[in-house]
Amino acid sequence: MSYKAVYEQWLVDPIIDNVTKSELKGISDNEKEIEDRFYRELEFGTGGLRGVLGAGTNRLNIYTIRKATQGLANYILNSDAYKPGIAVAIAHDSRRMSPEFSTEAALVLNANGIKTYTFDSLRPTPLLSFAVRYLGCVAGIVITASHNPPEYNGYKVYWSDGGQCPYPRDEEIIAEVLKVTSFEMVKTMPQIEATGKGLFNIAPPEVDDAFISNVKAQSLHPEIISESDIKIVYTPLHGAGNVGVQRTLREMGFKNVFVVKEQEEADGNFPTVSYPNPEDKAAYTLALKLAREKNADIIIATDPDCDRVGAAVKFGDDYQFLTGNQTGVLLTEYIVSQMAQCGKLPKNGTIISTIVSTNMARAISEANGLTYMEVLTGFKYIGEKIKEFEDTGSHTYIFGFEESFGYLAGTYARDKDAVVASLLICEAAAFYRKQGLTLYDTLFNLYEKYGIFRERVESIRLKKTGIKGLNDIKRVMAALRATPPEKLAGSNVTEARDYKNRTIKNITTGEVTAATLPVSEVLYYSTADGSWACVRPSGTEPIIKLYFGAKLPTGSTEQEITAKLEAITADLKAIVEKVLD
Repeated sequence: MSYKAVYEQWLVDPIIDNVTKSELKGISDNEKEIEDRFYRELEFGTGGLRGVLGAGTNRLNIYTIRKATQGLANYILNSDAYKPGIAVAIAHDSRRMSPEFSTEAALVLNANGIKTYTFDSLRPTPLLSFAVRYLGCVAGIVITASHNPPEYNGYKVYWSDGGQCPYPRDEEIIAEVLKVTSFEMVKTMPQIEATGKGLFNIAPPEVDDAFISNVKAQSLHPEIISESDIKIVYTPLHGAGNVGVQRTLREMGFKNVFVVKEQEEADGNFPTVSYPNPEDKAAYTLALKLAREKNADIIIATDPDCDRVGAAVKFGDDYQFLTGNQTGVLLTEYIVSQMAQCGKLPKNGTIISTIVSTNMARAISEANGLTYMEVLTGFKYIGEKIKEFEDTGSHTYIFGFEESFGYLAGTYARDKDAVVASLLICEAAAFYRKQGLTLYDTLFNLYEKYGIFRERVESIRLKKTGIKGLNDIKRVMAALRATPPEKLAGSNVTEARDYKNRTIKNITTGEVTAATLPVSEVLYYSTADGSWACVRPSGTEPIIKLYFGAKLPTGSTEQEITAKLEAITADLKAIVEKVLD
């Protein structure tokens, strides 16, 4: 059926409400908008749904939420994990329509006879991950689009271990969602009826208390916190982190925590920022102002669903922003060194990070006799490893992180947690301050110890959107797959990894071996001098993401480091842009 025919069908479908139909009638003379909204079904990918809010099959609305949830309900009812009375936990962040989508998802599950626990207000994503196991649920749902712009929202699915669904479960759920081909196949029921039957429930307050208790248990030096007068500025960026982060820092004993009042209130319009992302320095404008007024030692910012956290530290007369990789290695070193000092470092201890994160984590792990593991981009793969370790006893999880500001210490949750990361960043800052060091000083000490590692991420936003944009992405990946770059920044490419075809090719010998990680549309190149580059399309936007990393000898100047990264970046971007032209 053509996109125009689907559009016309929505206009007459008796299930579609009049408000939605009115919105669609308002675009009747905008062919491009109609095409963009209806040229495809909003894809239910391995992490769930994410898309722009609005009416249409390629938008997030109550109808696409209901269809996805009906597919999930069908999967749950046919799974070995299902038994009568078992529940699904559902949480949401501060985004527009998040509470409504949370309720709609619950009512679809309830109409299918599945009990649900929702929350009385917004909660951090990692708390949902924790709640799934704490409440003994079969699955979980989070309504969030993480750090995307205000016009987005999303829907993420978790399984009984508290982690996002890995292969093959993710594909099995997708298959069930795809079987729901019409709204007539979707069940729902009134909330008052679901509540009366004991199907629609609010999660008990003890879930929050237990979560915070587990977060606080990850502290390595609580005595240093109580002694410290370190000054902290915190902004939740209008999101779900406000209560949990403030409570944790307060109960742990931090005395000087200053919250950015203009960004404290939950608001899905994110009125004070254009992009509610702690990776974006522009999001810190108000926090920097407050930090300078208070002469704060550190700034922390969490994203709307509080699974990512960014930091800036006082250095000289101003503040230095830490990259996600820098925070990751600082926390890795702090946790590993202090566990070792206390005699708590397990012999089978393991650090986990992603293929696009810094290789410095490997250097720290190996120097301390620990196993280092790489996984694909996405914290679900780190969560999958935690479960594997739990099932087999082969390794002990210590810490995991990804370059995009996601961190997890402990195994109480199976997704990245900005609450625990905020605690540990501030604790590490207090610990090193006692030694007369800032976190930035400490970072340079690590460069002296392990060598200089530096990374960069670039995004190429395609000029074309919709079907044409998707085709351009496919052209780029096909061209790079067929002809890998020969050199990057003057150094020969020695290895090309193709995670879609699951191959690793040694360019020097021509030998091809199997990649052990799951299938993913990712290409990765290693060079003779230890540099690397990676190409990965965004799953939600017409963007191709390029990741770069370089290792330089201790003593290299900032100019040399910058020049190296710029050269690698320029070489790969030129290849991509040539294909697009």
